[in-house]
Amino acid sequence: MSNIPKIVILGAGYGGVLTALRLQKELNYNEADVTLVNKHDYHYFTTHLHMPAAGTDKTENARVSISKLIDEFKIDFVKSTVVQIRTQDKKVILEDGTLSYDYLVIGLGGEPETFGIPGMLENAMNIRSINSVRLIREHIEYQFARFKREPHRLDYLTFVVGGAGFTGIEFVGELADRLPELCKQNDVDPSLVKLYNIEAAPTALPGFDPELVEYAMQVLTKKGVTFRIGTAIKECTTEGVIVGDGEEIKAATVIWAAGVRGNRLIEEAGIETMRGRVKVDENLRVPGHENIYVVGDNSLMFNPEGRPYPPTAQIAMQQGVTCAHNLVASIRNQPLKKFEFKNKGTVASLGKGEAIGLAFGKKYKGGVAALIKKAIDVRYLYIIGGIPLVLRKGKFL
Repeated sequence: MSNIPKIVILGAGYGGVLTALRLQKELNYNEADVTLVNKHDYHYFTTHLHMPAAGTDKTENARVSISKLIDEFKIDFVKSTVVQIRTQDKKVILEDGTLSYDYLVIGLGGEPETFGIPGMLENAMNIRSINSVRLIREHIEYQFARFKREPHRLDYLTFVVGGAGFTGIEFVGELADRLPELCKQNDVDPSLVKLYNIEAAPTALPGFDPELVEYAMQVLTKKGVTFRIGTAIKECTTEGVIVGDGEEIKAATVIWAAGVRGNRLIEEAGIETMRGRVKVDENLRVPGHENIYVVGDNSLMFNPEGRPYPPTAQIAMQQGVTCAHNLVASIRNQPLKKFEFKNKGTVASLGKGEAIGLAFGKKYKGGVAALIKKAIDVRYLYIIGGIPLVLRKGKFL
C-alpha cells in the first residue's frame, strides 16, 4: 500500500492553477500524488471575460486547455463537479466518484453576491464563466433583432449594468464600444440605445484613486454610458430594475457585476466562513484543519489596516505560489512560509485603447495604461504556459 501523500486541488482558477504548476515544478517524482479537479477541461482568464461578454472578442481567447498547462506525469486531472467536501474522513465527493486526500486545496471560485436584492438572482445575468459570457453576448445581439420586429419596445435597447467596481467598469467600457457596431449592423438609430451603470456606493471604483476614477467616468460618459452613482438597485424584475425611491428603469438586459461571495460547498463542509469565504491563517490554512488550504475567492485575508483584500487574480496567483511552497514544506517537515501580499499595481480597462492604472507607484491613464494592462495579461500567460502560450494567445489579450 502506497504511503505517498495525496494532494487534491479543487478548482483550476488562478489560485488552483498556480498551486498545481508550482507543485509540478517543486515536487520530486513519487514525492506526492497530485490531483487537480475542475468542472471544465479548460482554465479561463476571469480578467478577460468582459470582452467576450460584450462581443468585442471571441470566448476562445479567454481560455486555455488544462492539458496544455500541466504535465500529466506529475498532475492527474479529473474533469468533474465537486458535490461535497467531507473533512472528517478526508474525502471529496464528486458527481461521478470519490477522492481521498491527505492535503486539500480549495480554490473553487466565488458565486454572485446579490446582497438579498429581490429578483436579482433570477432575472440578472453574471460575468462569471465562459458559458455565462457566451449567453450575455448572444442575448445582447438578440435584443437588436427583437427591436427590429417590435420597434416600440425601447427596453430591448436599454442595458443596465449593476455595479461600478472593476468588472462593471471594464464591461461597460467594452459594451459602449460594441453598441455602435450593433446599431450599424442592424440599422438601429444609436440615439435610441441606453447604457446605464448603477452603483450604490458614493463613487465608481470604490477605493481607487479619485483622479483616475474621474478620468474613467469622463471617458465612459463620452462613449455613451449614463452613470447612476450613489443609487441602489432595490429590485430586479423581468422588466428591468427598481432604483432609489421607486424609479423604474425598463430594460430587457440586466448584468449584475456588483458582488462576489465564497462557495456554499465550504459552508456545507462545516468550515467557518464569512459570506462563504474562509478567514485563513497566515500560512493559508483553515483554522483547526492544518491539512486544508484555501486560495482565491474562497479565502479571506486582511491588510495591515484590518480591511479584507479584494478577491483579485493578483492575490490568488500569489497565494497559489505560497500554498504550493507550504504543501511541499509540510511533506518534507520543513517550516512553512507566511503569506504576504505584494501589490504590484492595479489596472482597469475602459474599452479599446483606454485604461487607468496604479503601477510602480505612479498613476497611468489612456493608451499608456492600456499597454500596461496588456503587459500584465501577457506576463500571466508566460507564467502559466511559457513562450508557446504567449505566442498563441498574447496577440488576443
